[in-house]
Amino acid sequence: MKRRIVITGLGCISPLGPNVATTWDGLVHGRSAVARITKFDPAAFRTQIAAEIKGFDPSGVIEESELKKMDIFIQYALVAAAEALKESGLDLSREELQEQTGVSVGIGLGGLTSIEKYHEIYLEKGPRRISPFFIPMVISNMASGYISIYFHCKSYSASTVSACSTSNHSIGDAARIIERGDATVMVAGGSEAVITPLGIGGFAAMHAMSTRNDDPTHASRPYDATRDGFVMGEGAGILILEEYEHAKARGAKIYCELAGYGFSSDAGHITAPNVDGPTRGIKMAVKDAGINPEQIDYINTHGTSTPAGDINEINAVKKALGDAAYKISLSSSKSMVGHLLGAAGAIEAIATIKAMEHSIVPPTINIETLDPECDLDVTPNQAKERKVRVAMSNSFGFGGTNAMLVFKAV
Repeated sequence: MKRRIVITGLGCISPLGPNVATTWDGLVHGRSAVARITKFDPAAFRTQIAAEIKGFDPSGVIEESELKKMDIFIQYALVAAAEALKESGLDLSREELQEQTGVSVGIGLGGLTSIEKYHEIYLEKGPRRISPFFIPMVISNMASGYISIYFHCKSYSASTVSACSTSNHSIGDAARIIERGDATVMVAGGSEAVITPLGIGGFAAMHAMSTRNDDPTHASRPYDATRDGFVMGEGAGILILEEYEHAKARGAKIYCELAGYGFSSDAGHITAPNVDGPTRGIKMAVKDAGINPEQIDYINTHGTSTPAGDINEINAVKKALGDAAYKISLSSSKSMVGHLLGAAGAIEAIATIKAMEHSIVPPTINIETLDPECDLDVTPNQAKERKVRVAMSNSFGFGGTNAMLVFKAV
């Protein structure tokens, strides 16, 4: 019998706010965080809009002297982890718990801000002016590494990198570690900060992003017939996963159970989706959770606002879940916070869990004319009350990688 895993803490920094409460409030009320880019002059770019984090203040968590050693994605992860761990009430001053607590926090692209900065310094001033902290700033595992160091997590510490499926793989893999008995607690999620010239320019060159530059708040429009691409976001989301009996014994607040984890690979094109891969991943998650499709109340979709991707996900949901798909509420958080790449799944898992907690399905905003091929209940424009006892969160990434999580009320 596999060990049960529950969620006992949530933390995030998102374009909608510096914590879970403000982010959830923005999602429920359908607020868009998309605006013209301010981190650099975007005038020369096809896409000039993004969902940026404004007024970020890490001072309560990270000492000022340490900031120069960290890329911004690491800072986001630490701040989100601090919130999640505080809420969990775990006492990580205890040596025995430190040795049973691990970290699984991934990124998609990671330290692009520092890569661009120090490449420019190298070109202008030469190699001797490169910071000795440059490499630790940019390598993928340093969000996990710093969380481990700051909060004394002495078990597993590593980083999954699987494009836009990163967070769901990180969370799902963390669950497997607890199931095996190799840890009691895992700090899991994702972080990303690539609203940079190369980040925006690269995706724009693929014609993957919206060019609705004159109307940013309506640019991310999953399932709308006029959608023209995704909008970049940034931030971090962290979940505290804990073995159920341990959480119950210490009287922890338990949000829900992480009951199922599914994954698959399309084994097809590096960027173009197919229905088969996501379908198999969804079926695997449902089987792992020990549920029937009819029990699912809500799906927080990948829902990027790309013409092909949105239809592909809808078709995969229908193929995997059959007639039950038409009774499920779906919505895309990306319509409000944009696409956080490696952090997307973590923010969306938090939104899914909060939907369960409050019995409210957040909306997909900016749907003016529903694409007739997106014929499921995508919760257009307004949140709705609904009892959510079982929910799923989907993530898909370049390279044809897919990961799904199923949460269940305890």
